Amino acid sequence: MSLLLLLWPLALIQRPEAESPLWARRSLILLISALTLRYLHWRCTASLNLDTAVSTSLSGLLLLAEGWLLITGLLPLWLAWRRFPDRRRDVQKRHRDWQASEWRPHVDILVPTYGEPLAVLQRSLLGCTQQSYPHTSVLVLDDSGREEVKRLAKQLGCRYMHRPERLHAKAGNLNAGLSQCHGELVAVFDADFIPQQRFLEHSIGFLLDPDVALLQTPQSFINADPVMRNLRMESWLLPDEESFYRWIEPVRDGWGAVVCAGTAFLVRRRALDGIGGFVEGALSEDYVTGIALRAQGWKLLYLHQKLSAGWPPSPWRTCATRQRWEGTLQSLGLPQGPLRAHGLSPGQRLAYLEGVIHWLNNLPRLVLMLMPLSYGLLGVAPILLDQRAIIELMLPLWGTVLLSIGWLNRNSRSALLTELTSWVLTVPLVVSLICNVLGSSVGFRVTPKHRQRSRGGWSWFLALPLIVLSLFNLANLLGLVQQLWLEGWGELGPLQLGLVWAGLNLLGTLIALRACWNPPQSDPSPWLSLDHAAERD
Repeated sequence: MSLLLLLWPLALIQRPEAESPLWARRSLILLISALTLRYLHWRCTASLNLDTAVSTSLSGLLLLAEGWLLITGLLPLWLAWRRFPDRRRDVQKRHRDWQASEWRPHVDILVPTYGEPLAVLQRSLLGCTQQSYPHTSVLVLDDSGREEVKRLAKQLGCRYMHRPERLHAKAGNLNAGLSQCHGELVAVFDADFIPQQRFLEHSIGFLLDPDVALLQTPQSFINADPVMRNLRMESWLLPDEESFYRWIEPVRDGWGAVVCAGTAFLVRRRALDGIGGFVEGALSEDYVTGIALRAQGWKLLYLHQKLSAGWPPSPWRTCATRQRWEGTLQSLGLPQGPLRAHGLSPGQRLAYLEGVIHWLNNLPRLVLMLMPLSYGLLGVAPILLDQRAIIELMLPLWGTVLLSIGWLNRNSRSALLTELTSWVLTVPLVVSLICNVLGSSVGFRVTPKHRQRSRGGWSWFLALPLIVLSLFNLANLLGLVQQLWLEGWGELGPLQLGLVWAGLNLLGTLIALRACWNPPQSDPSPWLSLDHAAERD
């Protein structure tokens, strides 16, 4: 009977979530929550293997890992209970209201740079200097102190600034730039982000409201997500960042808890001055600065309209970026962080906290990657289950999740393929997580991009842990097959479950390993595949 519950998500997904009534989304959230709680109740009361100390330890560890991932997975769903705005509908109205006013603020455009190729920086500066809004000045904040950057800035009519001491990384660089600026508004673009010509004209109208401090727009990229590209899935799978900017950020906007993403945003100078500028001493200065603004009572808005484009890094450089983002855990101890900041509502605090504890998921994810080894290598089943539990409890929950998640997040990610990037990055992110917890963080690192490669090559930093995991899973799988061959396959039991689990894990590690192979790249510039209809004479 429980499998009949799958009919409900099957019926709802026939219509896009954006066109569905709010009650449809809420009904799925309730259904997933109920199935999750029922599953966890069974896991706690009837599935633990308590025969020996080893089996008890492994069974408890697996339960903790599963429970953590399931509960933290419910958090973003419950944050989506509230209706969230789509400000794309307001762009034209805000623009007309602004044009009807006399407010024409001066905008200082800050472009922090550290070692990016000159051709990359030039594209960004051309986008900044060719804004259709005239009242702007562009300031290049060069922490590398290169003469060629200084000449380029002068050639394009930009101001140039180099500070002799690179204190507080990007936040310190931006604050140094603020000391040389006096405009009412400040726009920030990373050195590899190119704003559209009408970026400011589409954005300024939202700050006509004097209570608005910041408008964040999506980060989008010119060419394919590196993991998807290496797997040759870029033509039918969206980039990894789409789930954040298409679903997570709009959901947080509904709570007034928009995350400042560090680039492609417009901020009111007076609001920044009120919190002492960009927050220094934080590994993720953008995230903490946004919380500090919100805590002071300022509004932060999100416009889901792609008004700029950047270049994605390679897989191992993507890992370096994620390791820096994982540094948001450090914000838990900061006075401007989500735990200690005064002035946040409970919903806003929870929304910001969800973005931090998300990074803790890598540790239980690694547990799930390693746990199947207990079947073949240790002879221990960490979970007890039978056919009834699979049919009545597991299949309804995971079937509902697989059917619903892509619909709920507006097709920004699928539940089945979401884990591709996670498999690639889990081990190094766990190492980084442990370093953060022990107080030995990786620090702020600029993510290098746009490198040329005459030959293909492995991202060994990512590939080596996956090779080790693949070999262990293969040995485990072969051991289970041999054992079942000798004992007989029989009915579904612990060994059969271990075999399926080990097979899925081996498949996952092999796919992730393939994503670590980078093809040759003789031209660091992005190439786009375009299809146009043509007529024959």
